[in-house]
Amino acid sequence: MTMLRRNLMHAKRYPSMTFSVVVMPVILLLIFNFVLGGAMQAGVGGDDSKYINYLTPGMLLLLPAYMTAAIAVLVSTDVTKGIVNRFRTMAISQSAILTGHVMGTLIQAVLALGAMLGVAALCGFRPEATPIEWVAAIGLMLLIVFALGWLSVAFGLAAPNPESASNMPFPIIMMPFLGSGLVPTDTMPVGLRQFAEYQPFTPFTETVRGLLMGSEIGASGIISLAWCAVIALVGYLWAKSLFRKQSR
Repeated sequence: MTMLRRNLMHAKRYPSMTFSVVVMPVILLLIFNFVLGGAMQAGVGGDDSKYINYLTPGMLLLLPAYMTAAIAVLVSTDVTKGIVNRFRTMAISQSAILTGHVMGTLIQAVLALGAMLGVAALCGFRPEATPIEWVAAIGLMLLIVFALGWLSVAFGLAAPNPESASNMPFPIIMMPFLGSGLVPTDTMPVGLRQFAEYQPFTPFTETVRGLLMGSEIGASGIISLAWCAVIALVGYLWAKSLFRKQSR
């Protein structure tokens, strides 16, 4: 709880990173809907007014993707400034140093999701989800944030400085664009379509879209949970290994 409070205080005192993580996906939502929506609508079918319903679930997945950079930078900053070495000498749980970053990100993610959904609603987003489906969709989003959060912690520990830490999650930030967030994967060239269908953000997007809009989910839900488990486990074990090595 102490480390969680510390990270929330940092977010409050230095809001620029949190602000950019929330605002950039919102700006991209507005650009894709109002600037490119008319052209991209051809890939999803239907009239232009409904593209926001297809687009919003994919844009929601930008939030956990962008948050990876913020977590990595914060962890790397703690390591390079030496505060982590000070924490290691104290009679506290060593895992709390890293867990505080992940838990703080979950709280910020709730606020970011609320902001994104509010803007999408103003743009015409009209979900058809029941209360249970809303809970499932938000729960999945937070699970994705949790999984990517641990991977981001590992990025921050592995990076030599905060500048490098901000660049390491770049492939993750690009993945929502290379999935089914903007257009269906069957409209893509063969090589890109194969990549899009087998990367994690496509089942993430299809599951969230299915829960919110009532479309077919199929096996995407199970695949999404499996991806979250794998990413969280790899990130946690990698971060734990790096933290132990640095302590020695």
